[in-house]
Amino acid sequence: MTLSACGGTQHAAPPPPTISRSLASSLATQSDAVAAALAAGDSCRALTLARTLQRRTIAAINQHRVDAALQEQLASAVNALVARVHCAPPPVAPVHEDKHDEEHGRGKHKGHDKKHDGDD
Repeated sequence: MTLSACGGTQHAAPPPPTISRSLASSLATQSDAVAAALAAGDSCRALTLARTLQRRTIAAINQHRVDAALQEQLASAVNALVARVHCAPPPVAPVHEDKHDEEHGRGKHKGHDKKHDGDD
């Protein structure tokens, strides 16, 4: 008599995708720096930091330091961050004429109407 068993072997679920603690910590620190620059109102610095984070994320993916299952989600999140940050340079201060120029006739002549003699 022959006995055959069904389902005698159990297949364990594959382990969840992971990322190294050091890489995750580094990327999180860089992301926090972007947030801090935005909170301080320095959008140009935030954009520079976000682009650096993007380059480092791409490098980590290309070096196979990020599991394939996490690559798309990580890259998309970083790309979205870069797309949302816009550099708004501080407003340019208005240009004031130099007092020296006014004293030497190169400034605006307010209140000085030219009168012509003999035009009556």
